[in-house]
Amino acid sequence: MLHRIAQLLEPLLRLLWPPPPGRHRPPCARCPLVQHPHEPETEPTPTPAPEPYFRGEDSPLVRPYLLAHERRQTQADARWQRSRRRALWLAVHGVDVGPRVIHGREVAA
Repeated sequence: MLHRIAQLLEPLLRLLWPPPPGRHRPPCARCPLVQHPHEPETEPTPTPAPEPYFRGEDSPLVRPYLLAHERRQTQADARWQRSRRRALWLAVHGVDVGPRVIHGREVAA
């Protein structure tokens, strides 16, 4: 059904809005084909190498506060990991430095 409606409306639309002038308009079915002079065949040009992928961190356009936040986050993660390792090392040697409050209750030391 849609195909029939398109066939009916296409001539009306062509009358109301003719195709724009210029070289880049799509060829219509009723337009005569233009014969271009025979061009000598040339070898196809090789496709250019793709541009290298750039990381966002390498760009000077990255906002400094974003980089500072990420740096603080990684430093905090490293600090947390160091404290866990230190607590485990001390626990191996008999020193309890674990949390004093677990699940909201005071734990004896």
